[in-house]
Amino acid sequence: MDATLQLLSIGSPGWGGVLLAGLAASMQVAFGGFLLGLLIGTGGAAGKLWGGPVLRDLLEVYTTVVRGVPELVLILILYYAGTDAVNQLMALLGLPSIDISGLAAGIFVIGVVQGAYSTEVLRGAIQSIPPGQIEAARAYGMSPLLALRRVTLPAMLPFALPGLSNLWLIATKDTALLAVVGFAELTLVTRQAAGTTKAYMTFFLAAGALYLAVTLISNLVIGMIEKRALRGMARPGGAT
Repeated sequence: MDATLQLLSIGSPGWGGVLLAGLAASMQVAFGGFLLGLLIGTGGAAGKLWGGPVLRDLLEVYTTVVRGVPELVLILILYYAGTDAVNQLMALLGLPSIDISGLAAGIFVIGVVQGAYSTEVLRGAIQSIPPGQIEAARAYGMSPLLALRRVTLPAMLPFALPGLSNLWLIATKDTALLAVVGFAELTLVTRQAAGTTKAYMTFFLAAGALYLAVTLISNLVIGMIEKRALRGMARPGGAT
């Protein structure tokens, strides 16, 4: 027991600080990727609902390909091919190549993957809004942006939250896939610690506990957001 605590201690010679740094890197990528995916999903949902036929077809290809190809394969393609494409573009422009940080590349990769799923979640949530609410906003003379802010977004939130909550939790787990490209997130540093000390059970159980803690905290926050979003809405049994 003493040896285990020593291995997991924050200070040297323990690896606890390294694991926490890996967890922090994982959360940065998950949060950044989730926000980027949400932005992509918002634009994608709007394009699928109100865009022209060419835009809708392009978005359909994007969502189909991303959802149809394994995420690990997508991460490898986007991480390496994406970085190479940026540097080739820089070369064509006569500019020196750039060294893209692992954090920025990780956020981009997770964001692109999340964006395809967010597109469908938000599209379905918008389509779940009773048409009369949108018509009432137009009847009151609201501009499209004002109607979006005051009617569409608040009305779609209860329908979108379950799907978006799942996507956030998936994002926190997908960061582990970045270990294959050498990004120092929680899974990679756990593997390094376990390989150095040979205490595989200790470190992988510790990593699992950290991921579980993130999930439990996320569920608490999500529950509070859902409670606020559902204020005033009718629930089964007539309660509000």
